[in-house]
Amino acid sequence: MPRRWLPDPDPKLLTSYPYPLIAREGWPHVAVAATLAVAATAGGGWVVGMPFWILLAFVLQFFRDPARDIPSVANVVVSPADGKVVTVEATRDPYLARDALKISVFMNVFNVHANRSPVDGEVRDAWYHAGAYVNASLPKASTENERQALWLRTATGLDVTCVQIAGLIARRILCYAKAGERLARGQRYGFIRFGSRVDVYLPPASRSRVAIGDKVYAGETVIAELPASAVSV
Repeated sequence: MPRRWLPDPDPKLLTSYPYPLIAREGWPHVAVAATLAVAATAGGGWVVGMPFWILLAFVLQFFRDPARDIPSVANVVVSPADGKVVTVEATRDPYLARDALKISVFMNVFNVHANRSPVDGEVRDAWYHAGAYVNASLPKASTENERQALWLRTATGLDVTCVQIAGLIARRILCYAKAGERLARGQRYGFIRFGSRVDVYLPPASRSRVAIGDKVYAGETVIAELPASAVSV
């Protein structure tokens, strides 16, 4: 994964509330943008400084991270990301080698980019794959782009795969979940910069609650219903 000069934030501070409206992942970027805006304005006035204030406004909106109302209904799957649904299809889960219902959410640069667990479950494993940075709205991004996958297993024995995928200008996938940990539905577990997608592979008997083109919100929008148990799959 590409290196950068800014340190990663402490994962222990990032997975659940309370955390700030502006994501901690963005604090260094906000500080740099604010410093540039103040310096440019002080040195050249508002005409020179205005582009830097616009940059600061963009950085602030990109790293906003509001709290969400998590549905408590049993067996529902919530969206792992804010954005637009770009895929709802029966396919193969390449990580668990099984038939699956795949739902993909594309995030543009104006969406909130914190990622949340789609279900209550134990992290059974995690996989990182290096790759390209093609437009994340394209189907081939699922197999060609840099990506980070989580295998979650619910209390009823159902397997869910959640995959963070880098996009055209995204150069950093942050995933704080580790094998053996438990995630609650809607719990914040990662972040992607700056435009990307998240794929979710569900048991084939799951029922989609969204359609292509729908706008969804991480941790809040129900995107599918799971079958009652692994026996039902």
